[in-house]
Amino acid sequence: MSSSKRTTDHARIRQWVEARNGKPARAQGTGEADDAGLLRIDFPEDSDDEELEEITWDEFFEKFDEKRLAFVYQDRTAAGEPSRFNKLVSR
Repeated sequence: MSSSKRTTDHARIRQWVEARNGKPARAQGTGEADDAGLLRIDFPEDSDDEELEEITWDEFFEKFDEKRLAFVYQDRTAAGEPSRFNKLVSR
């Protein structure tokens, strides 16, 4: 059985995302020049989601901390495969 973990550690989040070829992103139309908007993790090779716009890690973590978010993730699926399950939740 696999279980979810929770962290606010920037280095751990970035390591997990990049190990799965993910990128920090925002939902298009939700941010201004000085606001990253609604945060997401994009896995470009798995989706054609044109509604996500890549942002920098600095922009992502600035908004992440400002909104007092935590990152919930799973390392492996129940079958033992690398998991991409993640969500952003309130601390």
